[in-house]
Amino acid sequence: MGAMELRECIAEYLRTARAVRCEPQQIMIVGGSQHALAISARVLIDPGDPVWVEDPGYRFAKDAITIAGGKLIPVPVDEEGLDVMAGIRKCRKAKAAVVTPSHQYPLGATMSATRRLQLLEWARTSGSWIVEDDYDSEFRYEGSPISSLQGLDLKSRVVYIGTFSKVAFPGLRLAYLVIPADLVDRFLAVRIALDMAPPRFLQLVLADFIREGHFSRHIRRMRALYCQRRDALVNALREQFGAQLEPQGLGAGLHLVVTLPPGYNDRQISQRAHEENLWLTALSITYRSEKSRQGFILGFGTTPETEAPAAVRKLKNLLA
Repeated sequence: MGAMELRECIAEYLRTARAVRCEPQQIMIVGGSQHALAISARVLIDPGDPVWVEDPGYRFAKDAITIAGGKLIPVPVDEEGLDVMAGIRKCRKAKAAVVTPSHQYPLGATMSATRRLQLLEWARTSGSWIVEDDYDSEFRYEGSPISSLQGLDLKSRVVYIGTFSKVAFPGLRLAYLVIPADLVDRFLAVRIALDMAPPRFLQLVLADFIREGHFSRHIRRMRALYCQRRDALVNALREQFGAQLEPQGLGAGLHLVVTLPPGYNDRQISQRAHEENLWLTALSITYRSEKSRQGFILGFGTTPETEAPAAVRKLKNLLA
């Protein structure tokens, strides 16, 4: 399950910062959020089981479900997050739903309170599971912090995933699961079959980092830095494109989205951009349905403020 010292630190942090209901005994330390998704899929899904996925959504979560034998049921996303009623119309008896309610990937929506309650009620009445991927909730720039979906769950239907790869640095492949108590043994059995544990030394160092107060100071410092980088990118986009490319999903996280007008192919443009050392992710690849939108996912976490204008000028040249 991981070093108890780190699990105790995480439990305390989640209870205060994310309103997660958990004890250290429910927490499993894993090697990144993708590892957490893969374990969850193998525990919760049997071959042929239908699973709701956000459309558009995180492509590697879909891969984890597919490898476990699940049948993907794409459910549309709007400004309130996953459209629960659309999911029920498509497949009421889905075995699970994988969601990013605090900051939907990639569009950036925050799931509304109404949708959260609908999703939990669906899981309760259908006996389904919810996997909450809370991948970058620490970096919220506008409004009050958004509490976890898991904290609203009174029936233990939510598996919660958090990661340190976003909040610390990507090379630190440590994440965690908060598992409903009656599923802990099943998760542990699958985990042992896949690998034993991340390096204990890293877990103990991270526990000290949290316990000594460095982690909370680091988040405050990085939130301010990322906010400045976001603003620099947004300002550069508006200066170069005006209303032609309107940024979306600005309230949190380390990326934003722009959509393209008709006539562009985001995959072709993305490939040309890579050849010029400009890293764009095509928005269309995150869709499962045929109604995909053309656009780009623009990460700003590693782009200094001074480099944003030049990067946006490169993008404008590619679209000319």
